[in-house]
Amino acid sequence: MTELPELSGKVALVTGASRGIGYGVAEALVARGDRVVITGRGEDALKEAVEQLGAERAIYVAGKAHDEAHQAVAVERAMEAFGRVDFLVNNAGTNPVFGPLADLDLGVARKVFETNVISALGFAQKTWHAWQKDNGGAIVNIASVAGIAPSPFIAAYGVSKAAMINLTQQMAHEFAPKVRVNAIAPAVVKTKFAQALYEGREAEAAAAYPLGRLGVPSDIGGAAAFLTSDQSDWVTGQTLVVDGGIFLNAGVG
Repeated sequence: MTELPELSGKVALVTGASRGIGYGVAEALVARGDRVVITGRGEDALKEAVEQLGAERAIYVAGKAHDEAHQAVAVERAMEAFGRVDFLVNNAGTNPVFGPLADLDLGVARKVFETNVISALGFAQKTWHAWQKDNGGAIVNIASVAGIAPSPFIAAYGVSKAAMINLTQQMAHEFAPKVRVNAIAPAVVKTKFAQALYEGREAEAAAAYPLGRLGVPSDIGGAAAFLTSDQSDWVTGQTLVVDGGIFLNAGVG
């Protein structure tokens, strides 16, 4: 980013943000003047992301999302560096297995839920107690269209994202009126995480979408920027589907 906007005074913590959707979200928030704390497992990738975002506006904390100690350190670091955490974007996720539920290793299923759901709750709890319960703010959970309808071969991931959508509703109810909580449910976005879903067949995959293309991280970044803005002040407990129109094909012969 070559020209930094005037500071908004707001601070966001974005998990899983060294690349892909998380980075796209961080980039969108920095572009409007927020400062960001980004997390992820790879320190080198996080350093590079901070350099691209601007070291004046971004810092990183490396660690595993499901590690409660890492969650605590990330929130503490945000408070130490910037004195507040207005927004939390829970993007960290994993999908280490492709295959039917009948043969799913239950240990892998537990890992998926630990990373995709329990970590989001953990970050939300810590952000709530550190800042939001007294000062307000917003939380955005990155879910998936796989949490809304069955998705062959990524069932464990889909079930975890369905849980994320319900977690969003529960938190929205409990954290109101101080904090708004919403989710975004993307379809296939062109990231390394989703590469197996379109690699070598992008044109074919994109042809199924009424808008004629797969998503890109900035599509989700824009949605997250809206859900953490004053323009969405009367929106909570909702799941915003960002899918290039793919659900419009449901039921069409």
